[in-house]
Amino acid sequence: MEKDLDLSVSNYSTVRGLDYSVVILPWGATEPHNLHLPYMTDAILSHDIAVDAAREARDSYGVRAMVMPPVALGAQNPGQRELKFCVHTRQSTQMAVLTDIVASLYHQGFRRLLIVNGHGGNNFKGMIRDLAIDYPDMIIAAGEWYKVLPSRGYFDNPGDHADELETSVMMHYHPELVSISEAGSGESTGFALESLRNGVAWVPRDWSRVTTDTGIGDPRGATAEKGARFAKDVAAAYAVLIKELSGVSSPAGLYESECASKLF
Repeated sequence: MEKDLDLSVSNYSTVRGLDYSVVILPWGATEPHNLHLPYMTDAILSHDIAVDAAREARDSYGVRAMVMPPVALGAQNPGQRELKFCVHTRQSTQMAVLTDIVASLYHQGFRRLLIVNGHGGNNFKGMIRDLAIDYPDMIIAAGEWYKVLPSRGYFDNPGDHADELETSVMMHYHPELVSISEAGSGESTGFALESLRNGVAWVPRDWSRVTTDTGIGDPRGATAEKGARFAKDVAAAYAVLIKELSGVSSPAGLYESECASKLF
């Protein structure tokens, strides 16, 4: 157990004498993932990727980051909330939770937070903009771990929910949680309107109309080996980011020059 970098298994006697440059917050959801993956898939995988990234940052760059316990509160599309035990969490609820976490960390002296998101329905941009007003000297970064690298370089048939990518990475970390023999095909349908298909505008997909097994993308070609390769490279990319963030003392350090100061 990595007790010096994973708060889920750590204790105060371990962490109180250590310095941490970056705090990592995994964020997921509680929802069905086809017929073969756990409801907590998004939280589990964002947490495991974050722990690997923190380990790589420590071992390769001498930078220590702490991974917080994952948050399993996700925004859901129409047609998902009707599914048994699927939980829709409003943006206002997520903002309240994130605000309390940021306030606590800020009070303790932390100034760099990285959100590793595992759920496509979550969007932290507006929340971070609001928090930047209240905490102007804190850096809060966010991104989706499954978008860090092009999936086509690792998987034969990637989709976008409970697909070959997610299934492979779960097979790598927790093969005991994958019931691949029960997996549906992940067959899905798209929008009838060409403008929506081409991204002219966005509307949430109605899950009850686009998929029959809650998956989008065939997971049946997944392997633990594919998942291990992708997870390792994603964690390595995050480790570089953690190293870079650790060297920045304030938001001003994120920029190459002081051109913006000329506006005032």
